[in-house]
Amino acid sequence: MNTLTQGLSWVDLEFHGRRQIIATALVQGRDGVAIIDPGPTTCLPALELGLQANGIRWPDVRQILLTHIHLDHAGAAGTIVREHPHVKVLVHGRGVKHMADPSRLIESATRIYGDRMEHFWGEFAPVPTENLVTLTGGERIDAGGRTFDVAYTPGHAAHHVSFFDASSGVAFVGDTAGVCINGGYVLPPTPPPDIDVEVWASSVDRILAWSPGTLMLTHFGPVTTVRPHLATLLQNLETTAGIALSLLNEPGTDEERGRAFAEKLRHLLRSHMTESEVMTYVVAAAYEHLFSGLARYWRKRGAVA
Repeated sequence: MNTLTQGLSWVDLEFHGRRQIIATALVQGRDGVAIIDPGPTTCLPALELGLQANGIRWPDVRQILLTHIHLDHAGAAGTIVREHPHVKVLVHGRGVKHMADPSRLIESATRIYGDRMEHFWGEFAPVPTENLVTLTGGERIDAGGRTFDVAYTPGHAAHHVSFFDASSGVAFVGDTAGVCINGGYVLPPTPPPDIDVEVWASSVDRILAWSPGTLMLTHFGPVTTVRPHLATLLQNLETTAGIALSLLNEPGTDEERGRAFAEKLRHLLRSHMTESEVMTYVVAAAYEHLFSGLARYWRKRGAVA
């Protein structure tokens, strides 16, 4: 059992048989259970095993808290609610319409994953509007027998929020604190369309204002070196954004630039970890897609033609 503190734990969803890719958090109290970021539908069997290992039945689950609506975080929510219609889904207001009608989200993701969509993610079912609870940031909510502060933390996604449990000092930060596997490279995930480097830095400040003792990363797991981790994240975001800008000012197509970005990123990661660990990061955050988000960011700023 992966325990953060009494009543707080997490489950490795073993995404497509690989460990340390996607983690789901469980909040367990006398008033019921909350799940933070249930992951994609392809991981539901692993999530159910994790619930069983923690003595949790689906009727115990009262809420799903979403940091954001990307498929690797929120994909299973609609399927869960269809089977268990008592469950409420809490999500930022910018994500509510996409959880109620995920067709545009699915269309956008299909442009990236093509015919691999079903294999990777499985079903992304709609959540009935009566099951959706809108967040904006600044709320204080009760879930799983605990009280969480909610902060709006965009930069990775315009609909991203983070949750903080002051009683344990744990902040559930989705992708705002990046991807970090086995204490390796702190990789900023930068897929399109919402990447904003300056806004991301402000979101990091918002998390630091909580003075958390632990960051719970979806990719992957708890981090207790909070300030050094977040400082490294922002340094690496500046580095990868700079690499993307440099490539955008060179001749070639975006497809060619994306491949060049991926190779530069692999070289950077190899200086910090083993080749096997580098490949794990590829699964957690496909490198070419990270270039696309940064390219869109620079073009929106008018930094390139």
